[in-house]
Amino acid sequence: MQRLRCLVLKEFLELRQNPRLFGIVIVAPIIQLTMLGYAATTDVKDVPVVVADGDRSPQSRNLIARFDASPNFTVIDTVTTVREVDPYLQRGQAWVALAIPQGYGRSIQDQLPVAVQAVADGSDSNSTTVALGYATALVGEYAQALAESRGSGGTGGIDLRIRVWFNPQLESRFFMIPGVLALLLLLVTANLAAMAIVREKELGTLEQLNVTPLRRWELIVGKLLPYGVIALIDVLLVTAVAVFWFEVPLRGSFWLLLAMSLLYVMCTLALGLFISTISDTQQQAMMTATFFFLTPMIYLSGFIFPIENMPGVIQYATYLIPLRYFLVIVRGIFLKGIGLELLWREAAAMAAWGAVVLSLAVMRSRKRLG
Repeated sequence: MQRLRCLVLKEFLELRQNPRLFGIVIVAPIIQLTMLGYAATTDVKDVPVVVADGDRSPQSRNLIARFDASPNFTVIDTVTTVREVDPYLQRGQAWVALAIPQGYGRSIQDQLPVAVQAVADGSDSNSTTVALGYATALVGEYAQALAESRGSGGTGGIDLRIRVWFNPQLESRFFMIPGVLALLLLLVTANLAAMAIVREKELGTLEQLNVTPLRRWELIVGKLLPYGVIALIDVLLVTAVAVFWFEVPLRGSFWLLLAMSLLYVMCTLALGLFISTISDTQQQAMMTATFFFLTPMIYLSGFIFPIENMPGVIQYATYLIPLRYFLVIVRGIFLKGIGLELLWREAAAMAAWGAVVLSLAVMRSRKRLG
């Protein structure tokens, strides 16, 4: 028992002498619990809604006000024609588009039946189903209130007609599988690249590489390029399985998907290289990548939980996560068939993120690579 007690004490002393490892096992869980405790929620609220008000009457404005006053919806814009709502749904700025037809106000006044259409982005099937349920209940309550104000027992004559775009059957795999592609690329390339230089240091071969004619950029490219090739193979394999086995529709350009995937891989490799420059051992690199980067990125990117449901402060923090942008791109290409004319903002953000992180990693690598 005395020997066991001494061995346990020795391990704790070694842990205290390694402040980085101590910070990973103590500080990281606290930070993750604080952030993810707010972000990890399946509640659907503040659903962004765009309204195509073709009537522009007091009655239509009352219906819009009902949606805007609800804690479940946020009216982000009001347009005139149904065609104007297309970009909002394609970019993901709105989850639901409400189309109020011309003559709606007169029909309400005359107590005649009138149809109001709700067009939903079906990419995220779970959130869309809940949002449409909220919309149906809200319109039903509003119609009942109109009927009661007239002293009639009718429903007010409002018929909410639902139409789902991009994923009419609301298949959850159509939403998840393109995201799995993004997740796999992040896990594989970032983890492998994170240990690239650290492994050379542990084996004692880093000094040997420093005295070779290799330049610093050649060494970095040589260490990262194999993982980039592996990532490219993964993209081809996962895309083939998604399309031919799971029958996920690829409505956009395959070449655009490939180009955006390569841009994203540049970001993940840069992240892995940066982690390798702040770690001394492979174990430390693995734990740093998992606790401080990969786990928060997965939870805060919108892969599992909608970003719109997160607190405002955390929503701003998600702009620092490249996985967020690639999820929008890959799901937009697969499900919506949109091109670079609508995805250029996400592509530019990824390129900027990758350039900044790669520059930081290269600067930090000067001390290690000579």
